[in-house]
Amino acid sequence: MRHYALLRLLLAGFFLYFAWPLIPVSSSQIETVFWGAWLTFFFLLVAANFAVLLQITEPPIMEQEQGVRLKTHNH
Repeated sequence: MRHYALLRLLLAGFFLYFAWPLIPVSSSQIETVFWGAWLTFFFLLVAANFAVLLQITEPPIMEQEQGVRLKTHNH
């Protein structure tokens, strides 16, 4: 289900679009630490979703397609 990874990348880009103008105007040290942590999380999210898109890693179990279903006994 590669379209979920693409949707997550688009959402991350949308958030970055609104955050980018506020990053350079951070005045205190706590704001700088916050934006540094936010950008670190952003790049981790982008890297993980690109890895799924490029099929370097497997998608999460919830997003994997179920090929064979187990047969159950109906009593």
